Amino acid sequence: MKAPSLTTMILGGLVSGLLAGALLHAVQAPGEAGLVAGAEAIGGVWLDALRMTIIPLVFALLVTGMARAAETAGRGGLAGRALVVFALLLLASTSLAALVAPALLSAWPAPAEAAAALRATAEGAAARIPETPPLAEWLRAFIPANPVKAAADGAMASLVVFALIFGLAVSRLDGARRDALVLVFDGVQAAMMVIVRWVLVLAPAGVFLLALTVGARTGIGAVGLLGHYVIVITLVCLLAGALGLGAALLGGRTPPGQLAAAMTPVGAMAISTQSSLACLPVMLAACGRLGIPERVSGLVLPMGVALFRITSPAGNLAVALYVAHLYGVPLAPAQVVSGILVAALVSLAAVGVASSVTFFTTLVPIFMSMGLPMELLPLLLAVETLPDFSRTLGNVAGHVGVTAWANRWRGAAGA
Repeated sequence: MKAPSLTTMILGGLVSGLLAGALLHAVQAPGEAGLVAGAEAIGGVWLDALRMTIIPLVFALLVTGMARAAETAGRGGLAGRALVVFALLLLASTSLAALVAPALLSAWPAPAEAAAALRATAEGAAARIPETPPLAEWLRAFIPANPVKAAADGAMASLVVFALIFGLAVSRLDGARRDALVLVFDGVQAAMMVIVRWVLVLAPAGVFLLALTVGARTGIGAVGLLGHYVIVITLVCLLAGALGLGAALLGGRTPPGQLAAAMTPVGAMAISTQSSLACLPVMLAACGRLGIPERVSGLVLPMGVALFRITSPAGNLAVALYVAHLYGVPLAPAQVVSGILVAALVSLAAVGVASSVTFFTTLVPIFMSMGLPMELLPLLLAVETLPDFSRTLGNVAGHVGVTAWANRWRGAAGA
C-alpha cells in the first residue's frame, strides 16, 4: 500500500486539529486554556524552526538566480527581451491583485464570526504592524546601510534589493570568481533546503497543534473561513492568468478561437498535474498549433517555466491581503507597494523549489516586508493544494501567451 503524501498528511493534520479544537471549544472542558496554550507554544516552536531558514534561503536563491538571469539577459536578443516581459507581467499581475483582492474582500468579506474570533485572539497582531514612515524614509529603507542589520531585523524589502544588487555584481565578475561565488550560494540554498525538509517531516504535527489552537478559539467556523480563503485566492490567480492570455491575444495577435483550441489540452494537463514543468511538452505542442517556430518556443517556454510564474506573486500578495483583512489591519499604500515589489522579485527565486517549501519561501518575505503576523501560514499551507490548480492554469497561460507574443519580435530580436 502506497504511503500517504506529505500534502495529504498535512491536510489530515489540519482537519483533525480543527475538529479537535472545535470539540474543545464546544465542551469547554477543564484545563482547556492550558492545553491550548501548550499546543500554541509547541506549534510556534515548529513554525520558528521553519522561519529560521527563510532569510538565508531567499538570499541565496536571489543571488544565484540574479547572476544567471543577468548572464542570460546580457546575451541580448529574444532571451533578453523575454526576461524584460516576464518582469513587467509579474509586476502587472501583482499590482492587479493589490487592487482586486481588497475590492473582492470588501464586497464579500470573510465569515464574520470566525474572523472576529481570530481578531480577538490575535494577541496584538495589529499592534505589531509598523507605522508607515514618511515617503523619503520609506524610499531610503530599500537600500540597507547595514545589510547584516537588515537581515537581523527582518527588513525583507531592503534585503531583497541587496541580494539582487549583489547577484548582479557577481554576474559581472570574471568566470572563475563568478562560478565560485554562485557555487557557494548554491550550496547555501541546498543546505537550507535540507533543513527545511527536516522541519517539514514534522509539518503534520505542527499543523495539527496550530489548527487545534485556531479551532479551540473559533469553533467549526474556521472551516468556512478556509473555504472562503480558497475561493478568493483562486479567483485572483485566474485573473492573473488572464493577463497571460491577453499577451497572446493582444501582443501576439492570436485569433481567440485558435488560442482556445490550442490551450484546451494544456489546461487539462495543468489541472491534472498542477505542475508547469509537467505541462512543458503539451505547451510546446500548443505553440506548434499556433504556428510558433520551434526556435522561439524552444527558447522562451523553458525560460518561462524556469523563471516566470505569473500567478505566484499575485496569489501570494492576495494571501497577505487576506490575512490583513482577517486581523482587521489597515495597510498604508507604502506597505502594499513594498509587498508588490517583494512578491514579484521573490517569485523569481522560488521557481524549482517544492511547492510546500515555495509557500513559505515566497510568503514569509512578503509578510515580513508588510509587517503582517504569520501564525496562520501553516494552516493556509494545508489547503494550498486546493487553489493550486488555478495557479498552474494561470502560469501555463502566461507561458504560452508570452511565447506567442515573442513570436512577433523574433526578427527584431535576432532569433
